Amino acid sequence: MRKIIYSLLLLSFTSMLFAQKGNEKVELQVFFRDGSNMKGTTKLNTIELKTDYGKLEIPVKNVNSIEFGIVENPALKDKIIAPVKLLSDPNEEIRGKAYKDIIDMGIQAIPALKAFIASDKYEPDAYADYTAESALKELQILNNINDNASDKDVVNFDNVFVVGGTYNLSNINLETEHGALNISRDKIKKIDVYYFEPGDGSQKTFNLAANKYISGNNAGGWLATNINVKVGQRIEITATGEVFLASLAASYKPDGTYVSTTNNVGNEGDPYNYNTGTANTYPTYGSLVYKIGQNGQAIKAGSKYSGVANNSGIIYISIYETVFNATNTGSYNVKIKVR
Repeated sequence: MRKIIYSLLLLSFTSMLFAQKGNEKVELQVFFRDGSNMKGTTKLNTIELKTDYGKLEIPVKNVNSIEFGIVENPALKDKIIAPVKLLSDPNEEIRGKAYKDIIDMGIQAIPALKAFIASDKYEPDAYADYTAESALKELQILNNINDNASDKDVVNFDNVFVVGGTYNLSNINLETEHGALNISRDKIKKIDVYYFEPGDGSQKTFNLAANKYISGNNAGGWLATNINVKVGQRIEITATGEVFLASLAASYKPDGTYVSTTNNVGNEGDPYNYNTGTANTYPTYGSLVYKIGQNGQAIKAGSKYSGVANNSGIIYISIYETVFNATNTGSYNVKIKVR
């Protein structure tokens, strides 16, 4: 269940700015209101949230997505009144021009128009050819917006938190395969954010001790790497070392290779890894496994792994064995990189 930070009553942003610092690579997948989408990159470091309660800075690497609501443009709150009243003018030409003026205000006119129609100041139009209700409906159709569209922007981060408010953004500058584009926020429904560390990527090294990090250990058997991966990013894992699993009375390599205590035979001599070789990602005893999120599915990484994330969340790693024994010895040296 997604957590709502702050109170829903307190989630009102006065502005939200991208602070561009450093050379971090950020890839955005932009989903447009017309149903199309596009990928591109930009340079970004933090997102600064200016709220009624102070400024909040969120590292962009923690942001998963931003969903754009139909937020109110204060400048249109009063501007919408005059053309709406002209829809009741006896002159058809004046009514037609007033209607066009409302449509030309675009998507940002929707909240103001809705509010005015619902207010005590609104008097139903005297003529049926051009009405405020039909103008509202046309604006919604032109921008692919339904009646239940949110009037808040929603920021998702850390794969857990959700914040609703107003994102004060007029456009996004995006480097794409077609060149540099300046995209108006009015055209955008949602953006997914993919963060890439500068240089060698977000590579980290971990020591996975067999006397603790066993998948069958329900008391801390999975090591949380604190590496945050998002759907579509590539995960690269390499591992070395050797462990002795007391429950199986045998030693193993990260790829699940069985190491006999007497003659160093391979998996052929292992009476436990019945599924070895049947599927590259099927966990085998002694093999290095990873999962995305606490409730993710265990996937065999072995000694060398490269694959695309099919989920978003923190990467967890462990040594695959269904039975935990604290007398296990040895460890795996694991390197993880996300691109």
